[in-house]
Amino acid sequence: MNNRSLKDLLYEQVARVGKALSSPKRLEILEMLAQGEKAVETISLEVAIDNKLASAHLKALKEARLVQTRRNGKRIYYSLTGKDVAQLGVSLRQVAEEHLVELRMALQGMMADPDRMVSVGRKELMAQAKRGEVIVLDVRPQNEYDTAHLPNARSLPLSELTQRLAELPRDVQIVAYCRGPFCLMSDEAVKLLQAHGYQARKTFDGVSEWQAAGLPLAKN
Repeated sequence: MNNRSLKDLLYEQVARVGKALSSPKRLEILEMLAQGEKAVETISLEVAIDNKLASAHLKALKEARLVQTRRNGKRIYYSLTGKDVAQLGVSLRQVAEEHLVELRMALQGMMADPDRMVSVGRKELMAQAKRGEVIVLDVRPQNEYDTAHLPNARSLPLSELTQRLAELPRDVQIVAYCRGPFCLMSDEAVKLLQAHGYQARKTFDGVSEWQAAGLPLAKN
């Protein structure tokens, strides 16, 4: 193999990953799988596509070796092939935010209300949670919390929040988080909590962002 053919081969292999990431739905699927293993039916429901299309997207991701499968009876479960895949999603989003003004404007719109955003850094938030000065609330589904969560975070899925409000103290600030900057579950949680008189804010961080920053995660 001559040098030109070798270079073409090398770039072609890297391009396989780029091609697999070229779909918005596949990026959303990777963000979901960064939270833990998911069945096809769960993925299709979450990203608002039918099972057939979800399977096609997952096949493309699997061909690029970004996801792997596990069969349990008739159900097939998908997971990321490594933590580095989750970090790739974070890096890609950060580059896009740095260079695409449209994305920055959209994110700034999400942060327009300062009363809904936490004002301290990650390490200080961790210290405050450890001291009991704030409650870090994970509003993702319980199984995602069980897979990995922010240190000292409490699980209270958004779907159960209204029925379980009484479990939360009113004299401590609550900081909600979900799957990352593009996830809106924490926004809904903050709106609900504030409407009921709680001191509530959100952080854009999810477990992938926390891990990308070199900070530890907790598991049940």
